[in-house]
Amino acid sequence: MSHQSMSPESPGPSVRVERDGPVTTVVIDRPHARNAVDGPTAAALAAAFREFDADPEQRVAVLHGDGGTFCAGADLKAIGTPEGNRVDPLPADGPMGPTRMRVSKPVIAAIEGHAVAGGLELAIWCDLRVAAGDAVLGVFCRRWGVPLIDGGTVRLPRLIGTSRAMDLILTGRPVDAWEAERMGLVNRVVPVGQARVEAETLARQLAGLPQTCLAEDRLSVLESEGLTEEQALEVEHRHGLVSLTGAVEGAQRFVAGEGRHGQPLGG
Repeated sequence: MSHQSMSPESPGPSVRVERDGPVTTVVIDRPHARNAVDGPTAAALAAAFREFDADPEQRVAVLHGDGGTFCAGADLKAIGTPEGNRVDPLPADGPMGPTRMRVSKPVIAAIEGHAVAGGLELAIWCDLRVAAGDAVLGVFCRRWGVPLIDGGTVRLPRLIGTSRAMDLILTGRPVDAWEAERMGLVNRVVPVGQARVEAETLARQLAGLPQTCLAEDRLSVLESEGLTEEQALEVEHRHGLVSLTGAVEGAQRFVAGEGRHGQPLGG
């Protein structure tokens, strides 16, 4: 797909935002630093996702790193300088930017090359991960004594289980795309150089589905984490009632022949 039709914007240093219909692509643009995130870049990422979340025309976002690397983590060269990442208590943004946000719409990570340390934390903040065959993921900050402080110790066990998460967190070892897919750390592996294209294709597919039900089911999954079964069922019921307001119309459209054989109903 050509990106020439997209409208590029820049919410801040080293971050580009490109929109194509209902899909927003947020690009970390610091290839000289392997897309390591310093303080201004973290602020720009948070601003970009807040704008995406507030825009009713935008339905799905893709997070990508330019130049063949997703993100090498926090920019350790900026520590102790005015450009360093802020490590403030909640409810402030995370050191990597959006990692404490819960946006209301899906976000897909498009991973080429390394997604390590804080870059891994950005990737697992996303709802889905599309990885190129050359992708490498890992808690590389283990080597430098830098902690996971952007949700890594919270989200990684939820994604792949405590045993596998503890392996990655304690060892800091690299995980290639295929092992990451086997353990559920990434959802799809695609040819090298195609992660962004495939992630944006997936984003358009999600954007073509009925949005209220998609958003409410997504939130039900996120909000049910850690609850008892009874509490989680109550959360599901609450979100389901919101979706049911449009379900009767959707059922009627299906009976009339629309949306069959896996085709989206739209809306």
